[in-house]
Amino acid sequence: MEFNKYFDHTNLKANATKEDIEKLCAEAKKYDFASVCINPYYIPLAKELLEGSDVKVCTVIGFPLGQMTTEAKVKEAIDAVENGAEEVDMVINIGALKDLKDDYVQNEIALIKEAIGDKILKVILENCYLTRNEIIRACAASKKAKADFVKTSTGFGTGGATVGDVALMRKVVGPDMGVKAAGGIHTKEEALALIEAGATRLGCSASVKIMQE
Repeated sequence: MEFNKYFDHTNLKANATKEDIEKLCAEAKKYDFASVCINPYYIPLAKELLEGSDVKVCTVIGFPLGQMTTEAKVKEAIDAVENGAEEVDMVINIGALKDLKDDYVQNEIALIKEAIGDKILKVILENCYLTRNEIIRACAASKKAKADFVKTSTGFGTGGATVGDVALMRKVVGPDMGVKAAGGIHTKEEALALIEAGATRLGCSASVKIMQE
C-alpha cells in the first residue's frame, strides 16, 4: 500500500470551522489520503468537497467518551451513513468493558455494524484507560462482532497510539482485520514504527507534515 493511503486525515476539534474542514479536504485530495475523519456535522460538506476523488468520508460515533446508550449510537451511525459517511469510528462503552460486560460491548458493536451494512466500522478502544487484558478482551469482542478495524485511541484521552498496543491488537485480531493507530502521531518515524507493528491505518492531524518529511 502507498504510504499516503495509510492516513485518515483528521480534524475532530470542537472548534473546527467550515474553513478548517475545507482546508482538511483540500489537503486530503492533494495527497490522496485514505479518508478525512470529521465530526458528523461536517459529513455533507466533506462529501461535497471530496466528490470526484477517492478520498473517503470517515466520521465518529459515541465520541469521545463512548458512554451513550447503544440505541443512541446506532441511530447516530445510521444518520451518519445516510448523510454520506463511508467509514464509521465508534467508541466502545469503556465502563461496560471494565465491569466485565463483554457481551454488552460485543452486542453494541454488532448492532452498529449491522446498521451500517457494507460501510467500514472501526472500533475505538481508548487503550490509555485499559489494562493489557482489557485490550485483549475488547479486540476479541470487536472481532466476534465482525467489525472491520480496531483502533487505539480517540486522541482525546490521556494517551495515544503506542507500538506495543498496536502489536498486541494485531496479534489478537489476526492478519485479516484492520488495526488503526491514532493519537499523538507527529513524525514519519513514529508512523512507520506503528505500521511495522501492524497498523493498516493511521488517524492523524499531522498527516501533511509527515508526508513532507
